[in-house]
Amino acid sequence: MKRIEAIIRPMKLDEVKIALGEIGVRGISVQDVRGTGRQGGQRERFRGADYIIDLPLKVKLEIIVRDEEVDEIVETILRHAHTGEPGDGKIFILPMSDAIRIRTSESGDDVL
Repeated sequence: MKRIEAIIRPMKLDEVKIALGEIGVRGISVQDVRGTGRQGGQRERFRGADYIIDLPLKVKLEIIVRDEEVDEIVETILRHAHTGEPGDGKIFILPMSDAIRIRTSESGDDVL
């Protein structure tokens, strides 16, 4: 099993979520997060004054999947979260040692 964490722009959440649903992804956790990468934040202008937003709002998706599903899910996120501008986000893939369904105590791939 793998855990896919994707940090994307909030405006891309619906598009990514719909695309993942179309390929059969059912279990997703979504969190509002703030952070910055290489771009170092955003400069915005409001009523003639410049403001630096050093920790812009992002959305973090967490998906636990079988090993064989990783490539298709990553490709789907890449295709639908991409704008081509700095700040599009990142995808992290981490190993998962186990998962347990609380209601039935099932574990492993059966939980997914």
